[in-house]
This record gives sequence, structure tokens and C-alpha cells, in this order.
Amino acid sequence: MLVRLYSAAVNGLDVKTVEVEVNISKGAKYSIVGLPDSAVRESYFRTRTAILNSGFQQSTGHIIVNLAPADLRKEGSGYDLPIAVGVLAAEGAVDKQRLDKFVLVGELGLDGGLRPVRGALPISINARKEGFEGLIVPKANAREAAAVNRLKVYGADNLAQVAAFFNGREDIAPTEVDTRREFYEHQCLYTEDFADVRGQENVKRAFEVAAAGGHNILLVGSPGCGKSMMAKRLPSILPPLTLAESLETTQIHSVAGILDDKTSLVTARPFRNPHHTISDVALIGGGANFMPGEISLAHNGVLFLDELPEFSRSALETMRQPLEDRVVNITRARYNVTLPCSFMLVASMNPCPCGYHNDPTHTCVCSPGQIQRYMNRISGPLLDRIDVQVEIQPVPFKKLSEAAPGESSADIRKRVVAARDIQSERFKSVNGVHCNAQMSDKMIHEYAEPDENGLKMLRLAMEKRSLSARAYGRILKVARTIADLAGSPQVTAEHIGEAIGYRNLDRSDWAEG
Repeated sequence: MLVRLYSAAVNGLDVKTVEVEVNISKGAKYSIVGLPDSAVRESYFRTRTAILNSGFQQSTGHIIVNLAPADLRKEGSGYDLPIAVGVLAAEGAVDKQRLDKFVLVGELGLDGGLRPVRGALPISINARKEGFEGLIVPKANAREAAAVNRLKVYGADNLAQVAAFFNGREDIAPTEVDTRREFYEHQCLYTEDFADVRGQENVKRAFEVAAAGGHNILLVGSPGCGKSMMAKRLPSILPPLTLAESLETTQIHSVAGILDDKTSLVTARPFRNPHHTISDVALIGGGANFMPGEISLAHNGVLFLDELPEFSRSALETMRQPLEDRVVNITRARYNVTLPCSFMLVASMNPCPCGYHNDPTHTCVCSPGQIQRYMNRISGPLLDRIDVQVEIQPVPFKKLSEAAPGESSADIRKRVVAARDIQSERFKSVNGVHCNAQMSDKMIHEYAEPDENGLKMLRLAMEKRSLSARAYGRILKVARTIADLAGSPQVTAEHIGEAIGYRNLDRSDWAEG
């Protein structure tokens, strides 16, 4: 008997519906065709044992499983459930009348229990788009998949329960999630607050500017001056995630298999902090079996690279194109994946090998040549994509002990949100541009052209401070953000002056300072 049912193949955020055909004829053989990988081929052993341990008899016939389309590679253990149900239906143990109305995904344990799979949310979105009545997934994936409305999502514990559901002997209640209500109820309240940071008002201002315009930021300072402490507090001043951003971020985390089974949506902006020994593939994404990289997991959030010069040169260079395009294209022999990666890059580093260049409390033992070689570990094109560069001086103990608690993150976030609202209105007619950091050269001239005094100041700074040519556009972008924070429609000399102060590393004499 031939039985037809449906599953899904996940390729990045793209999902293809897979038709699972099971036929049983005379013989004693088991074959899986349709370009399966080793995990899919091994499903023979899992499904055979799971069927027996679920109280069903194993067929002695010739079982052929075809996964169509045959030219699409099938990977992972998520085909266990549809294959097992298909075998049971072909034997007459499961009623096949409703099978074509559902998508089935799940890994089987030897006892017949269902184990979670990766990519349940994108699969759910595709099932709704394709017009299926429902989706059957392991119970651990149910809340994640149920974030999609207008689709019945059934979370099952084991194979026997799924079989009873199709036979009409057991009614599995669909998992229901009020996506909008749950999103707003679970929006994260950050425990780390800028109010805990004593002093460093100029640095906190730089973070506010960076957050308001979506600018990448580099912190340069000696060990212990608070670089990591402040970087970890950046998400607390960013605008809250929108529901659309949350769904997009959740899909990426779903594909990576790192979602909590108790929640259905990512409600806080991601903060990723990889170690400097990270490989190129782990940072950018890819691998023999595709996994999103750190830059995609940081989508709509923050990617923090501590001790930037210690990262491998090749790993850092892989970020150049994603930082510019805000998407990453990963092409391998077996797949071609495009993932979004619109994140804020926050990087920190020591100013020199010993760490105490320009530190008023310690003597630097590094020569200008050593400092320059240390800085050269970061390429010019990568540095070009960092709009805000801040030197941090350590706060002396006396000031540290006397300083009053700083301004709270909530107060800073109000100003950031107000500035972002201005930018959203400004770029509402431009597709893919939401903040000042994303402006093209043409848009810079249209929206960020300074007044006469501002232009004069910028020209003077370029000449006097030996600023590089690449600093020009970056200064104007940052100045536009500073003007938005001030509620000014025009970029003035005051805004230009502050923006120039955030380009210290562009000085030709920086290592000699």
C-alpha cells in the first residue's frame, strides 16, 4: 500500500515542504531514497525500534521511503516521525484519511518518545503559507511553533499518541499562544543598568549616541577601566524589540536550536559575546551541517568582541561584507544560505600590548612601532565600518568613591527611542534603512549636510588633526544622530565637533600621543 504525507526541510530560514511517500510490498527490505544524509538513513533503526516499543507490529514487507523532491538534500532526524507514521499507515495501523492535511516533524527515541528538532518556527510559518490544517511536533517545540497564528499546532509526547490522534482515539489539544500578549508580557527588564557605572560620563554619552543611530562602537582603554562592564549594559538603552523583529530573531534562534522550550519568542535584544579564539565558521555561520554564526544570532541585537586584536585576522575580515550589507551569504558545495545579520558591533581593546598607552596612572613600556603593529592587527576596511571610537581613561579611586550613581538606563533609553522615532519618520520611504548608520553616501548629502560653520569646522579638523578621508562620511552620520538627540533638524558646528571627538583612532599620530 502506498501512503503519502508531509514533512519539511530547513535551509537557513528557507523551508521546503517535503513529500514523504511510503510503500510496502512483498519482500524483506528497507530502503530510503531522495538524497538522505546519514542521520536520515539511520532513521530505519530508530523508527523500527520505536514502532515495536509503541505496541505495534513491525512489517516484514519491502518498505520503500521516498523523500521528494529527490534533488533536495534531506538532513537531520526530524523525518523520523513522518516515516514511522507513514509505515504504520501503509500497514493499516494508522488511518490515512487526514494525513495530507498535516506536516509532521520530530525525532524518535527508541521508546517511541518524541525529541525536539531545530527550526520548528520556520517550519510552522511555511506550513501556514502552504495551506496545511495543522503541524504535529514534539511537545518541547510546541510553544515555539504555536507563535504562528491561523495554524493548529499539536505537541505530542510519543509515536503512540500521534497514531491514536489520526485514528480518532485520542484528542490532542492544540497549543495556543497569544503571541502579542506573551510578547509584551515577557519583554525583558534588564538587570544591568548604566546607573551602576560611576563616572565615565563621556563614554556613556558615546554609548547613547551609538544606540540612537545604530552605530558600531570601539572602546579603547587600559585593563580594568570598565570597557566590558559598559558594553554589557548597552542592550538596556536600546529601543525594545518590535514584534516583527522578535519573530525574525526567534526564527534564527530556532534554526540554531537554542530556544527555551518554556517560551515562544525572543523578547530581549540578543547579546552575543564570543571568545577571541572563535573560528571563522562559528562567527560567520556554515559548517558541514549548517548552523547560524554569532553574527546572525546577534541579529537585532549586539555583538560584543572583547579584546578585538586577539581575534584571528581572517575571522575579523569575514565580517566586513555582513557589516556593510547586514545580510550574510554562505555558499558551500551542499547548500546556499542567506541570513540577516543586522547587529550593533561593540568592540573593546587595549591601546597597546602592555595595555597602558595614554594611561595617566601607569607607564607604558611599548615603543611607537610596537603600538602601531598592535593597532595594525585591525584592518583599515574593518575600522572604517566602526563609526564611534572612544578612548577610556580609568576613574581614580577618589572619584570612584565620591561619584554619585549615574543616570539610569531607562532615562537614557527614552532619549534613544525619541531619536530613533525621528529617523524612522525620515527614512519611512526608503526600503531597508531604519537608522542613521545605514545611510548611503547619497543620503548623507541629503540629510546630514552641515551648515556653513559646521562644514568649516570639519574641514579644519581634517587638516589639523590629520584625519583620514574615510572619517568624513562617518563623522557626518554620527553628527546627524547627535542632532537627532538634540531635536535639531540642521547639523551644526556643535554636532560636528562632538562627532569629530569620536574619531580618535583616525589621527595619523595616534600611536605617538
